[in-house]
Amino acid sequence: MAQYLFENATLFDGVAPEIRDSSFVLVEGNRIMEVSDQPIDAAGAERIDCSGKTLMPGMMDCHVHIYAASFDISLMNAPGTWFAHYAAVFLRNILDCGFTTVRDIAGGDVGMRLAIEQGWVTGPRYIYGGRALSQTGGHGDVRRPSDHAHFETCACGQPAASSWIAHVVDGVDACLKATREELRKGASHIKIMGSGGVMSPSGQLENVQFSDEEIRTVVAECARQEKYVAAHCHSNLAIRRCTELGVRTIEHGTLIEADTARLIAQTGNYIVPTLAVIGALLQDGREMGLPEANLRKLRVLHERMITSLGHMNAAGCKLGFGTDLLARQHTRQGLEFTMRKEVFSPYEILHQATALSAELLRVEDQLGQIKAGYLADLLVVNGNPLENIELLAQNGSRLTHIMKDGVFHKRAA
Repeated sequence: MAQYLFENATLFDGVAPEIRDSSFVLVEGNRIMEVSDQPIDAAGAERIDCSGKTLMPGMMDCHVHIYAASFDISLMNAPGTWFAHYAAVFLRNILDCGFTTVRDIAGGDVGMRLAIEQGWVTGPRYIYGGRALSQTGGHGDVRRPSDHAHFETCACGQPAASSWIAHVVDGVDACLKATREELRKGASHIKIMGSGGVMSPSGQLENVQFSDEEIRTVVAECARQEKYVAAHCHSNLAIRRCTELGVRTIEHGTLIEADTARLIAQTGNYIVPTLAVIGALLQDGREMGLPEANLRKLRVLHERMITSLGHMNAAGCKLGFGTDLLARQHTRQGLEFTMRKEVFSPYEILHQATALSAELLRVEDQLGQIKAGYLADLLVVNGNPLENIELLAQNGSRLTHIMKDGVFHKRAA
């Protein structure tokens, strides 16, 4: 079994705010065997000198859509092979950037997980939630207001308005059936669309979506199967309502108010802000064909996002790290580091991207820390990101080594 000994590293273990100088970490197979501030006796191990570099856990992106290949709604039901080839590019790039685990929050499937595990596709550990649930006219209903498609069921058994990203469902029975179907297919969670969104063809950001009983039904079914519910929410009312109805993770949370942030902190639940997608779309959304109506909604979120992040910070909310990047903008993960540093310290951001995200994903006993017995997902950074978080915002160029499951994806020559 292969052994690797990382020597003389500045160590960020994912949890402690203090870095450990001149640390030694032994990896055997796919596990971390020992962490020490003294040299480790491992005669057969391959030695990796990390002098002047930082050793840290592999990072996690808790909000991706690996099949979001285009802004063009007419391509929402394109052949699966087209989506799969885009996903392969997305997954390799995000691993190159140091993200060794991702959560596909809506649209992912077991096929891609198996392809990664079998080595057919190069990518990070892949956790997926299947298709999200959207009400008619909700954030996941891809029909434009001018479309006259109804809900006749096609040969595959799905309503005509459903797509790769969402089931369009109304009523308790339909929500329950869609939830059970996605859990049957291995979903780690069920995502509901709790408010309008920037990319919605119809509806406003402030819209509150699904009835209380529909949401309670999804939450209860997930609890019975030891899963959880995530909710797309921008408006403060939607965030508060979904939290009170039992939703565990709030995605985006962009218009949250201070009192709602305190409520979430008290519950111990999570928020996954996604600043990168807002920044990226503002920079080149118009060039990519984003309609003016969508750009107007985007500007509303941009004006409020830092204030809202401040509310989350002041309340002590637990934040996961997420980017939500779409189409050709999937290479812009670095923006999330740059934008979060307006509110959070480098340590807080690194903690969010490692141990806190592992807790959110319910893998905190295996990933997110450099600790004996944990899986060997490790990064070596040329420099100290606790002093300069921008080192992680350079598309992996400052990473000399990327290890996933004890195997090097990248290593310095």
